[in-house]
Amino acid sequence: MLEDGHSVSGDLFIDCSGFAGLLIERALHAGFDDWSKWLPCDRAFAVPCARAGDPTPFTRSTAHQAGWQWRIPLQHRTGNGYVFCSSYISEDEAAETLLANLDAEALAAPRLIKFTAGCRREPWKRNCVALGLASGFLEPLESTSIHLVESGIGRLVELFPDRGFEPKLADEYNRLMRRSYESIRDFIILHYCATQRDDTPLWNYCRTMEIPDSLQHKMDLYRSNGRLFHAEQDLFGDLSWLQVMHGQRIQANGHHPLADVRPASEVAEFLGDVEKVVQKCVDYMRLIN
Repeated sequence: MLEDGHSVSGDLFIDCSGFAGLLIERALHAGFDDWSKWLPCDRAFAVPCARAGDPTPFTRSTAHQAGWQWRIPLQHRTGNGYVFCSSYISEDEAAETLLANLDAEALAAPRLIKFTAGCRREPWKRNCVALGLASGFLEPLESTSIHLVESGIGRLVELFPDRGFEPKLADEYNRLMRRSYESIRDFIILHYCATQRDDTPLWNYCRTMEIPDSLQHKMDLYRSNGRLFHAEQDLFGDLSWLQVMHGQRIQANGHHPLADVRPASEVAEFLGDVEKVVQKCVDYMRLIN
């Protein structure tokens, strides 16, 4: 029912109403799991600035005292933002920190975005499927929002119901989407909990907080013998997990015994060939550029 009294009927409704979740939550009360105890950042300021010099071919993430700053070079400007936890810094201080760490002049006033990390318990309930922010939100450290939208659409097509709305279809959709959200959640938490920083309250909290059992298992397995396994619905592969764990100085105490089968000289030769291929690609890109 609309405010003017009109009724909109339909067999299937897609809730794309953002954080409000007008259908999935306000009307159907699907429930929301709050993950802010593991991902405490709940605010972001975003601001564009003028481009300074040639753009770098990558996004840069820089840790600050109460969160982290993104820097995304674009063709005609640079996008910037500060994702922070309001329990450890005021909004005014966060805005000042962001503006003080720009490459060039700000092109607008910082825009504040408030959020809570988490996901719906039932993104598909009855004849309503929530997509995008209506389904859940994970902070943009790994920029996964578009993937989760596409993943939700793809699974809805695969499990598309008839007018009977068999409950098993919704159950499977909810199981798969939950697994996707939890896998990404754990990967983002790893960036925080593996820190060795102890100079500010936020990083001390993240370094010592209790983490989900699923992430603890993955970290323990890697520490014991360097093993990583790609589970169902994982967006990030073994190399991504390795880069964060090793990069954050989580040390593996062992390795797969098959690694000892081949002599070191053969392994070195193989890695040398890989390096040559990468160098050829770089040289070619420089040539066409």
